[in-house]
This record gives sequence, C-alpha cells and structure tokens, in this order.
Amino acid sequence: MIYILLAVAFSVTVSVLLKLARRANIDIVQAVATNYIMAAGLAMWLLGATPQAALEADARVPLILLGILLPAIFVMLARSVSSAGIVRTDVAQRLSLFLSLAAAFLLFGEALVPLKILGIVLALVAVACILWRKERVERAGWLAPLAVFAGFGAIDICFKLIAQAHAPFPSALLASFLIALVLCWIAVIVRAVTRQASLSPRSIGFGVVLGAANFANILFYIRGHQALPNDPSLVFASMNLGVVLLGALTGALAFREKLSWLNWAGLAVAVAAIGVMTIA
Repeated sequence: MIYILLAVAFSVTVSVLLKLARRANIDIVQAVATNYIMAAGLAMWLLGATPQAALEADARVPLILLGILLPAIFVMLARSVSSAGIVRTDVAQRLSLFLSLAAAFLLFGEALVPLKILGIVLALVAVACILWRKERVERAGWLAPLAVFAGFGAIDICFKLIAQAHAPFPSALLASFLIALVLCWIAVIVRAVTRQASLSPRSIGFGVVLGAANFANILFYIRGHQALPNDPSLVFASMNLGVVLLGALTGALAFREKLSWLNWAGLAVAVAAIGVMTIA
C-alpha cells in the first residue's frame, strides 16, 4: 500500500503546485510544456517506454487525442485550482470515472447493472453538491471544475481505446507525452515570438518540479497495481478515495478553502460513489 499512499501524495502535490503557480507568477503554458519534457524523459528511463511500440499497435487516433487532451486538461486544472480550489478540483477529477463507467456500457458493450446505475447517480449528485457555492462566483468558479470532470473522463476513454488496440501502457503514455510536448512548445514559441509571454527561467524551473511530481504520481500508481495484481479494485478505490480525502484536508487546512455543509455532504456522497463504482 506504500505505493498507493505515495501516488495519492504526489497527485495532491500536483494540485498544490498549481495552486502556488499563480502566486509565484508562473507562466502555466511554459511550466506545462517543460513538465512534458521531464515526464517523457522519466518514462523512457524508469519505464523503458518507446513510442514505437504504441504506434505499432495501431492506436494513432486515440494517441493524438490524448496528446491534445493532456496539456489542455493540465491548463484547465491550473485554472480550476485557482478559481474553485483544490477540494473541488480533486473531487471533479476523481469523479470523472463516472464518465468512463458510462462509456463502458454505452461504447464498449459492458452490461449495465443496478450498482453501476447507483454509482452514476451518486456521482452526479456529488458533483452538483461540491460545485454549489452560496456566494456569487465568476463563471470559471464552476465551469473550470466541470471541464476537469469532462476532460479526465475523455482521457480515460482514450486510454481504454488504446488498451483495446493492445498498446503497452508505458509506451502509449510516452507517445502521448511526446505529442503533448511538441504542441505545448509550439504554443510557447508562438507566444514568445508574438511577445505575449517571454521565456521565463522561473516558469521552466517550476515545470521541472511539476513534471517530476506528475510522473511520480503515475509511476507509483502503476507500481501499486503491479504490487497488488489480484486486487485492482483495492488499488482503484484506495487511490481515488485517498486523493479526495487528502485533497479536502489540504484545501481546507492549508489554503483555508471555505466549504458549506452541502459541499461537505457532497464529499461524503463522492466517497460513497467511488466505493459503489469500485465494487460494481
């Protein structure tokens, strides 16, 4: 379980870094672009991944989509953490599994059983309760977490399509990192040439730390599945529940994020939803 605990810790660390990025005047596009250099290098070094293996599996379309979605969702994560807070963002991210569960029977032919229906209903209730805010907020205060919710669901569906093509997961991950890397650095260069944002050593350095934390989250999650090959539901539940609970504690205690009784009720429903979807 140590691997899962580390994966949870690094997942929340990514959210904390994104929360601090705005305060440190970090250019998030440059940080995300650098993050993918770090993540791709670590994937080759620690996982022995090669993009060739993923391309040979004939999964080009979902890989390209993944390469586009990954940096887009990273930028949206930063906006969500900044506008809605760590608690709402982490819960929105974890409850996105509702979308992949819905896709499982709508797109991949899995049987729809009562527990899955209950899990989906609970997830929708949890999202509504957690995103509800009594005070008037800017559109980004609820739109960004919803984009995180939808984006991570789409990413998970892409991974399912890649798995169906029998592409090795580490190689698929590396291939998507490389696509994201190229797209992000095109954006960085265009913004620099048009003088929208000059290159910032601070933002690039921040991206190195962000990339290390992002990859560590992925690495330890993979190691957790490898250490408990016969208990995937335990790994899945521990990871998702751990991130929701640690994210809630971090947001409320470290950053003084205000949550209403309805938000806290939504957190409880989210825990129940993840539990139901794990055993479904």
